[in-house]
Amino acid sequence: MKKQLLSLLLIIISSISAIAQKQNSDSIKIDDKDLNFTVMPYISYNRNLESMFGLIPMAMYRINKSDSISPKSLSGLMPVYTTNGSKFIGFFSKFHFAEDKWRITFFAGTGTLCSQFYMYTPGSSGFIDYATDATVIGIGVQRKIYKYLYGGLTYSYAKYNTKYENDIQPESETETNGLAVNASWDTKNDAYYPTNGEFIKLKWSNFPSWIGNTVEAKKINAEYNKYFSMRDGSDVIAARVSTEFGLGDIAFEQQVTIGNNDIRGYSEGKYRGDGLMAIQGEYRFNFAKRMGLVAFGGLATIYGSDTEDFNWNLYPGGGIGYRYQAFKSTKFNIGLDAAVGKDDWGVYFRIGEAFNPSETIKDKNKLSTDYKSSLKLRLLLYFT
Repeated sequence: MKKQLLSLLLIIISSISAIAQKQNSDSIKIDDKDLNFTVMPYISYNRNLESMFGLIPMAMYRINKSDSISPKSLSGLMPVYTTNGSKFIGFFSKFHFAEDKWRITFFAGTGTLCSQFYMYTPGSSGFIDYATDATVIGIGVQRKIYKYLYGGLTYSYAKYNTKYENDIQPESETETNGLAVNASWDTKNDAYYPTNGEFIKLKWSNFPSWIGNTVEAKKINAEYNKYFSMRDGSDVIAARVSTEFGLGDIAFEQQVTIGNNDIRGYSEGKYRGDGLMAIQGEYRFNFAKRMGLVAFGGLATIYGSDTEDFNWNLYPGGGIGYRYQAFKSTKFNIGLDAAVGKDDWGVYFRIGEAFNPSETIKDKNKLSTDYKSSLKLRLLLYFT
């Protein structure tokens, strides 16, 4: 399995590198403002969704040319098709302006996910296929309060229609409206590729009945990310501790699944529940001007699983990855990770680094957990 995984990773990396190297320039002038533009391929594979293909046009730009303090804003489009019949298209934007005193993120997407979940019954256990039609919208606003402290609000809307194999469960329709209050402490020296500093975030999400939720639920997210400069600033060690606690009646589509950010190496969607805790680390080695490698590892645990034997166990994951700088003038990477977990493995296409947080939209109700952990839509995880 490991040899097959390595061969697959090398093939996909070669394809991305060949296409990326053909881009002779990614900077053009429009309305007297610099606009960095690129179109990158999305090529990936996992055991659940099989082969995944897409194209990702992305643009980086300054809202105010005279504002040299704010990081560049980012917008893009991501259509993805998988050979198991899943399809998704999403639009995303992240805006920095007013000398980075204000930060706004926006995401909208729609698609169909053909996936699976693990069901345990006495005498019989296994994966059950399901298909979810989903439409999601999210917008978040943050304001600098004092020095490195930011605070803000997020609104997210999601509508799901899920059908299960052999009607093992009744067809479900779920519509959620989420409100979140968040606070973050951000001393990172770069918004997209920090080499030192830290990022701490606390978020309280609420799905109350008075804004249209039929079932009330709450979530608490907390994370701590630390970055250490290595080799005179050329390389980075990144460390992360993260938690998510679901309170109340957590819908199937709102559950969290081990995989992707916390922890890579799980693509089958087997270990899912109402909450998750994880710790991990990563070394980012830049061996060329626009190329690098990463090595990572970590542990996660879950609670609230329908399979009680999965609760509170330790689930390790680790692997290696390749990075390519998508824009010449800004350190913003895309790449691929190959990871192995407990009786599972995955290949992950990345937009941005694995746990470089931004500020706001990450409510799990924006999209089925499996869209994030199986489709590996880094977009949803990057804009948090």
